Amino acid sequence: MLSVVIPAYNEQENIKNTASVVAGILTEAEIEYEIVFVDDGSKDDTWNEISEASRQDPCVCGVRFSRNFGKEGAIFAGLRAASGDCVVLIDCDLQHPPELIPGMYDMWESGAEVVEAVKASRGKEGLLYKLFAKSFYKMMKSSSGIDLDGASDFKLLDRRAVDALNELPERLTFFRALSSWVGFRTEKIEFDVKPRAAGKTKWNFSKLFKFAVNSITSFTNLPIHLITVVGVVFGVFAAILGVQTLVNYFSGAAQEGFSTVILLILIVGACVLVGIGVIGFYLSKIYEEIKQRPRYIVSERVGTHRRNGKDDNGK
Repeated sequence: MLSVVIPAYNEQENIKNTASVVAGILTEAEIEYEIVFVDDGSKDDTWNEISEASRQDPCVCGVRFSRNFGKEGAIFAGLRAASGDCVVLIDCDLQHPPELIPGMYDMWESGAEVVEAVKASRGKEGLLYKLFAKSFYKMMKSSSGIDLDGASDFKLLDRRAVDALNELPERLTFFRALSSWVGFRTEKIEFDVKPRAAGKTKWNFSKLFKFAVNSITSFTNLPIHLITVVGVVFGVFAAILGVQTLVNYFSGAAQEGFSTVILLILIVGACVLVGIGVIGFYLSKIYEEIKQRPRYIVSERVGTHRRNGKDDNGK
């Protein structure tokens, strides 16, 4: 059986249509399925729409969070609740084309354990957004060795890959990177990002920047190493400047350098403060992890859940 996990936050306009489209495609392809909606603490009528979709189709079930825990929490709650032999992650707004799911399923039946849907084009995105995404993926590749260029949350995972992800103890997760990190036999399929079926995107540049920072610090220690590099560069620069100063002093050519001293103090002070800030950010991540709070809290369910797990407390 195939489980389709769909995170949803304030997606009341899309629930009914998405459930109908996905169900129609899988029924036509004669694939046994279940659809698992995860309501990430929506403030609109999303949960009522999920409940109604579940009443109309017994293959639809839903999980509701007690509050908004973020998309990463919703993804892992869906993986925990899914009972299929393989699981597909797809966005609720249908920007991920569900018509590809039967093809991904066929690739899984042929032996692929992870099928990644890679963006052939990014759709209608601004130049700043594209440059930011490109820089982010390049940094992730250089620091972790994982190529996320064109990657998305649109993936099919074999049960073994799902179980491996569910066993990870960390609280702060980055699904796109972790789904590659766990390994297994991987195949790729390209797709073009479609316009949203309805509603408006919940992401803005500020949220994307925060997500990128959290993802980088959760999956790589590159910023910490950059502090060391900056320290070495300034150490070499200080040694050269020190030698030059001594030579000028003993040769009698020393001149007043008040402006230079002030600039050096400002630059070094800024680097020190940035370094402390980066270290503090990592310490906050460690603090979040050692508290061992759950990734999410489930307050309500609807439909038939065939799989019993520890998804009530997100562990």
